[in-house]
Amino acid sequence: MAHVELSLSGAFVPQARTPSEAEFITSVERWTMTVAAADEPCLVIDVEGSIVAVSPSGSELLGLGKPADAVGRRLNTALRLIDFTAGGGRLEEPEAENIPPLLALRSERLARGLIRVVPGDGEAPLTLDAISTPLVAGGRVGGTLTFLSPVRY
Repeated sequence: MAHVELSLSGAFVPQARTPSEAEFITSVERWTMTVAAADEPCLVIDVEGSIVAVSPSGSELLGLGKPADAVGRRLNTALRLIDFTAGGGRLEEPEAENIPPLLALRSERLARGLIRVVPGDGEAPLTLDAISTPLVAGGRVGGTLTFLSPVRY
């Protein structure tokens, strides 16, 4: 028969400590730093729907120019969103508010969907799969994190 022996050398007494700096950084700020340096196409928006950070590949994919130039712009006006019709008409405001990053912000839930954008003048429309998650800061949604992937067909 197996035998197990346990020995305790003393009681554990938690020590008072000073909170580390990381405990004062919100998830939005943490993800902003991560996204700014990410290789993957992704972006972070704040509760106002403004771009807080975008990865270089995400900025290129979306036709936003340099990432630093995109920061502070409202997402639904910075993107050249078009609908899924054959003519690819401009996506109007009520529908533009339902793209995954903004929907996740409003619904406070994970959102996934397709976005169709024109990255630049004279360029072909691009369809993107977008997965967005709300970022909680202080018990409230403080923004969203979105990963983007081009749909090849």
